Amino acid sequence: MNAILDSFDDISKAAPEPIYQQIKKTIQRRIESGDWVAGQKLPSENDLVVALDVSRMTINRALRELTQQGLIKRVHGLGSFVAEAPRHASLIELQDIALEIEQDGKQHSSQVLGLDTVAASPEIAAQLELPEGSQVYYLRAVHRQDDLPIQLESRYVNPLAMPEFIGQDFTGVTATAYLLQQFKPDEMEHRVRAVMPDPAERELLAMEDGEPCLQLTRRTWSDDQVVTYVTLTYPGNRHELGARYATNEYQLR
Repeated sequence: MNAILDSFDDISKAAPEPIYQQIKKTIQRRIESGDWVAGQKLPSENDLVVALDVSRMTINRALRELTQQGLIKRVHGLGSFVAEAPRHASLIELQDIALEIEQDGKQHSSQVLGLDTVAASPEIAAQLELPEGSQVYYLRAVHRQDDLPIQLESRYVNPLAMPEFIGQDFTGVTATAYLLQQFKPDEMEHRVRAVMPDPAERELLAMEDGEPCLQLTRRTWSDDQVVTYVTLTYPGNRHELGARYATNEYQLR
């Protein structure tokens, strides 16, 4: 980190250009030259305040404008990082997020927030095509890429279709990977919308106030019954959803 702070040695309070602009240009120059690479952590606001002997407001303005330009990303509770291209997730295919992350040379980790048997609410029962109040399995987990949270998973599973689900250890394997080992989907339904996270979701995804999320909901069928209904919530500035497919494989409706 000291080497990074050395990059600011040419900042001068005697220069006619405002200090925040000098800081901003220094960071921008280092990123565009490739000296600082995607994912690299920048000095904290406190470190910069002490090293440059300037106000927190000055540092905050420089970092805020760089964030707006898309050059850095600020992660609540973790700090500021050189921005990476948004992670791309398939809109129409079932893909294991752990495998996607590892194929990009990154490290996946997950935290299971809860795995329980619950009574299906009217909405969940309708989604799973079960009677209201039916006992269903519920998994809630957060997935991370190199310790950065990028997906919040809230999944309901039909016990009639997947009775062994509740007994699995999802710290070592993702629910998607497990389910793909058990069955091949006959049909899937996807819906995507932009949402504002609630305070608990914002904290789990290490997001700043006012940042939106992308939310994908998916239902998956096998043998004419819904196996799982899942909601996947992504920080909007760290993810994009898309698909590519041969047009002769699909019919317009």
